[in-house]
Amino acid sequence: MVEKRRGLGRGFDSLIPTQIVEAEFDVTAGDDEHNMHQVACELIDPNPHQPRTEFDEAALQALAASIRVHGILQPLVVTKQGNRFELIAGERRLRAARIAGLDSVPVIVRSFDEQEKLELALIENIQREDLNPLEVATAYRKLTDQFNLALSDISEKVGRAESTISNTMRLLNLPPAAKRALVEGAITEGHARVLLTTDEPHKQMELLRLMLERHWNVRQAEEYARGYRGEAGSKMAAEARIAGYNQLTESLGEYLGARVMQRHTAKGGRIIIEYQSEDELDRIYRMIRHENND
Repeated sequence: MVEKRRGLGRGFDSLIPTQIVEAEFDVTAGDDEHNMHQVACELIDPNPHQPRTEFDEAALQALAASIRVHGILQPLVVTKQGNRFELIAGERRLRAARIAGLDSVPVIVRSFDEQEKLELALIENIQREDLNPLEVATAYRKLTDQFNLALSDISEKVGRAESTISNTMRLLNLPPAAKRALVEGAITEGHARVLLTTDEPHKQMELLRLMLERHWNVRQAEEYARGYRGEAGSKMAAEARIAGYNQLTESLGEYLGARVMQRHTAKGGRIIIEYQSEDELDRIYRMIRHENND
């Protein structure tokens, strides 16, 4: 008997892998062990509603290599169409299986109505307020990978902007240590987004270490990251930026509604206030003079 899973909150371990473990809201959860079959690859047709038109070849090759060693650990989900089958979920696995030279793959045969019920259950769980950001990101990934929904579809169903959904899903690209820190509450989602401004693992880990050791807020982490990321970035440049930022400049920036930076000099320093237009400069000037802007 396959144990039924109750929701997304099964713990951190299922969120660590780079390739999301297909466990939360598994499309094969429940009593589907009785509906599992081996089906010839040539009898499975792709899902015509699959939003993805391109698949990363290197990732497919890597998955094929894993399948050659371990087999397909997660069955595909299909629906019966006469003497053939239409794929509901698992096109990456099917493509990789063909690359690996498999003649057949394990599948779960399910009706579209059953799939729609699972999709609805997953969407309802996204609305829960007790989910951590990685659980929400995993749920979004499930909707794209297992239910073949485009970002626009997810946006419409959950009532959140496509950019918000996309940014949340990017959290799955965090290194394991950062994922753990996020789940445990050691860093916020804002801190995590700062880590993703660089794709260099050693810089991500160094930035994470400093966030935790120095108890930076998000704005402080952003300042350091601006000087650290990219080919021209360095610890020296990053330290120079963070030295020019403190709570006073943050408070001043919040008061003025503008970005404020502090620069140290041999005889003291200077405050830099950024503005985007002449109207904004006039607004800042009036605030400094405590003049009414009306």
